[in-house]
Parts: sequence; C-alpha cells; structure tokens
Amino acid sequence: MKNRRIIIISFIASIVILFGLFITSLVRISVYNGKEYDDTFASNDLFSSSIDTSKNISVNVSLRDSWKKSFDFDNTGVTEYNYIGHTYDFTVSNNTKYTVDSFSFRLSFNSETYVSSAWNGAIEFHQFSSGREVVDTIPDLRNYDPEDYNLDIKTIESEGEYALYLVKMAPGDYLVYLPSDSAKATEMPIKKGTSTTPGINFFTGIEEDLETVFVLDLDYSLYRPITTDPMFWVSSLGMGLWVIVLVAFIILELQIRKYRLRHERDNEIINESIETFTGFIDAKDPYTNGHSKRVAIYTRLIAEKLGFSGEELDRIYYIALLHDCGKIGVPDNILGKPGRLTDEEFQIIKSHTVRGGEILSRFKSLENAHEGALYHHERYDGKGYPQGLKGEEIPLIARMICVADSFDAMNSNRVYRKKISSEYIIDELKKNSGTQFDPKIANIMLELIAEGKIVMDDIE
Repeated sequence: MKNRRIIIISFIASIVILFGLFITSLVRISVYNGKEYDDTFASNDLFSSSIDTSKNISVNVSLRDSWKKSFDFDNTGVTEYNYIGHTYDFTVSNNTKYTVDSFSFRLSFNSETYVSSAWNGAIEFHQFSSGREVVDTIPDLRNYDPEDYNLDIKTIESEGEYALYLVKMAPGDYLVYLPSDSAKATEMPIKKGTSTTPGINFFTGIEEDLETVFVLDLDYSLYRPITTDPMFWVSSLGMGLWVIVLVAFIILELQIRKYRLRHERDNEIINESIETFTGFIDAKDPYTNGHSKRVAIYTRLIAEKLGFSGEELDRIYYIALLHDCGKIGVPDNILGKPGRLTDEEFQIIKSHTVRGGEILSRFKSLENAHEGALYHHERYDGKGYPQGLKGEEIPLIARMICVADSFDAMNSNRVYRKKISSEYIIDELKKNSGTQFDPKIANIMLELIAEGKIVMDDIE
C-alpha cells in the first residue's frame, strides 16, 4: 500500500513537472514570437552586392531601368532633362532558421525625391509642411486617384492616355512600405533561406548621388514554431512516456487486483480448510475447543510486533493454526484424562509433535509448515522436546508458538484444572523468560497484554 502511494505521488509529481515544462515552452515561444525587431541600413550596406548573413534580416537595393525626364514643376520653362527615374528593387532576405512573420521598412529621404509607382504592397506616406505632418496610405500606387488623398502629389500630363502621378518627398519626409500578405504577392511570410523583392520607382535630381537619397529602417518579427524548442520535445515525449507508463500501471494494477482477489479467495479456502481440520483436533477435547485458532491469533500478533507483514503473516498464522495437528493420532481417553498421566501416556502425548511434523512435512505449498508442529514444545534453555533444541537453534516460528500456546493453556479451562488467574499468568511469563520462553518474545506477549491487544478475561 505504501509503495502504491509512492507510485501515485510520483505519477502526479511527474505530470506536474512535465506540464510545467510544456507551459514554459509555450511562454518562451510566445515571448519570442511577440518580440519586434528593428535594424537600420546605411547606404554602403544597402547597395552592396553581397548579402550580410550576420544579420537576421538583410536588405539589398539594386537599380534597374532608367528614364530621364524633364519636369517643370515651377513653370519656369525647363526643357532639359532634370530628373532621372529608376526602379529600386529592395531584396529582403531571411537569414534565420525561422520564418519572418511580418516586416515593413521605412525610407527617410535626404533629398527631394518623387515616388511614381510601387507594386504588391501599400505605401504609407509622411509629409511635413509648415510644421504639420500629413499621413496617408495609398494601397496601390499603380492605380489611384490623387484627389482622394491629402498628400502633395504632382500630376504630369503625358502625351499618351495616362497621366503620371508623383508623390513628392522632401528632405525629412519618409514613407513606410507595408508588404502584401496575399498569396499572389508572396511577400509574407518569408520562409527561412528565402527572400522577397518589393519594387518602388523613384525620380531624383539627375545629378543626385542615388546611394545617399534615403536611409532604410527595417521592422520585423519572427515566427518560431513550438516544435523547434527542445523543452517542447522533452515535455511532449515525457508526457507520451507518462501515458504509456500510466496505461501499463493501470493494466498491472488490474492484474494485481485480480490476483489479489484470487489470492484472498485462495486464502479463504486454505483458512477454512485448515480451520476445519484443526476443528477436528480441538473437538477431540472439548476443554481445548478453539485453542488452535487462539494460538494462531496470538502468534500473528507477536509476529506483527517483530516486523512481519503481508503474506508472511498469513504463513505464520496458518503454521500456528496447525501446531497441534499431531494430536489427531492421540487417543481420546488420554487427551481427555482428568487425572495425572502415566509416563507411557505422557510419551504418547509428547509424540504429537513428531507426528505433526511428519504430517506437515508433506504440506509443500506452506513453507516450513512442519516447524511449528515439531518444535513448539522445545524450551529456550534446551530442556524441551522432541529434540532438546536450545535458544536460536529453535526456529523463530516455534518460539513464537511456544509462548502463545503456553499463554492460552494457562488462560483457558482444562479437564484437569480451571483457568489460571491473570496475575499468575503474567508472573509465569516473566519467571520463565529465558528458560522456557525466548525472553524477547515473552516481553512482546507482556506488551500485547499491557496494550489490551490480548484480553485475558475474554475466555471463561
């Protein structure tokens, strides 16, 4: 029972620990995924041809296509090319082993620049004029009506069908590119080892150094699957193992319970059979009726004091119950004789120990069953029978039965005398400790009497 309680406590403690590890893993991943990162890229980093893998996310800008234009925004009669347009490809590369869950980048302008077009994502413009900030987001720069926005937008009438709209970005203004999350755009999320390339068309002064037009600030967040956390696998595998062990434990418990029930039933059958047999023995002498069972009970109590438990206690009880089985062969006239026995009659009485030992020597399923019957009349000082064994030579079970048997003999009515007084019995136990009785066992019997576990007035 104690071991079972320890196992159950261990089960509860282990699942609490594993669940704690799992929650810790969830929290760790949640904190990681909820963190926002930012990075700033100077012009020499942006326009490099190599990817800087030392950063979680790298951004490389490349130029393609060019258009020279003549823009006369102030109506001064400009006819020469004064602006040049380029497509700026912003390649955002994921250098981590996780997924870029979201990103956006901010372009802060150092010189006057005009934004003509962009694709996939939306652009959030921030213009400053007379100390006032104007913010507007254009979802698609390829198709919009300038009248719908409060931004400073220049309209260039073209010779063709469509006008050219240019969003003015003065020094100090900035825009934020907001990537599209549509499956068609394939801008978000960015899986590990891959990249996405938004494109924006700018017009700058024809003499401008293109690499110094803006500074880029990148904001991003990473998504780390919980399956990448070792603690998740420790807790998950641990829980899986816990379930397997629990199922095995339950199956084992059911088998043990089934075995225990069968064992209890077998014990009942054995007990009833032995008690029936000993009843035949006790019935030969009405004055000793119930003697065998009482001796077995007292012996069991002594054994408990000595630290025996479980099936060992049952074995001791059965051996004690059978201690007088040899009397089955003693004639009734001798067992029930009220007067003094002759030497020959006494020898016949004494022979019940040897006869009992012979009978029980064939009882193989009850280990050492013969020891109680054969040696329970041996004395601690070596003056007993049938072999005159002394002290520790006498099997422990026989020494226990000896005390229990003598106590019950004194504490019950016999054909040749009445029950002895309690005071006399206690005195006899003390006086014969170390001679007839093992002193340790005699003391245990006295303790059981003092504790009230053996009641001396229960037999009339």
